[in-house]
Amino acid sequence: MKLPFKVDLSEKVAVITGGGGVICSGFAAALAACGCRVALLDINEEAAKKAAAEAGGECIAVKCDCLDKQSLFAAKETVLQKFEKIDILINGTGGNNPRATTDNEYMTPDTVGKDFFSLDASGLKFVFDLNITSAFLSTQVFGAEMVKTGGNIINISSMNAYRPLTKIPAYSAAKAGVSNFTQWLAVHFAPCGIRCNAIAPGFFVTNQNRSLLFRDDGEPTPRTGKILAATPMKRFGEVSELYGTLLWLLSDEASGFVTGITVPVDGGFSSYSGV
Repeated sequence: MKLPFKVDLSEKVAVITGGGGVICSGFAAALAACGCRVALLDINEEAAKKAAAEAGGECIAVKCDCLDKQSLFAAKETVLQKFEKIDILINGTGGNNPRATTDNEYMTPDTVGKDFFSLDASGLKFVFDLNITSAFLSTQVFGAEMVKTGGNIINISSMNAYRPLTKIPAYSAAKAGVSNFTQWLAVHFAPCGIRCNAIAPGFFVTNQNRSLLFRDDGEPTPRTGKILAATPMKRFGEVSELYGTLLWLLSDEASGFVTGITVPVDGGFSSYSGV
């Protein structure tokens, strides 16, 4: 694969949760191209296996439920048996859920459909668990190995952490929590030689959001029009455009004094006020 630059990760072992997704499977390939040995964890084992095969290098797929601590412990044992250590943790598990999504952007006295008052607390809890609790538990389990030798933790935040998007209150709040959690971890683990940072992708087309961005015939939805109108570069990002930020954050030579930050990779979305 073509990378913007390479860093030497030939002595490193990385664990990537949510490894079967579009972004994290790309991360696995980028790390493998730099010599890193990679374990892709996903509750969807087939997706993880496909991503591991496409990444090449020394990559393995491990079925894991990142909301089940025993499943995480079992995954850790598999990784340690194969690779003997863990240097990098990328917390990529996350997503939204329709139960925590409103039908309309604004509340009015005559609003119809699923409004804010119709949302069920179980949907909010699910989204928070998927984004924050998964990162919390994964860091507990895999971070316990990293405190022995130092390492690098990368969390996946979002544009929602900077400005909440309409319709998705739970996801917006959860991703803001991920950025805050990243700062907390950076302080807590600093004496152990572990750096903790986050990447906040702007708008990228993934399996989770494709149906929200494009109709079945391939035509963009009205929401796509709004997104691109608020993105100064007027396009969606390519997953490969995240690799440079990822590799920079993972390089102790390039970013050894960087910890506790969230880096937006968003085509200018977070900077644009709309006027």
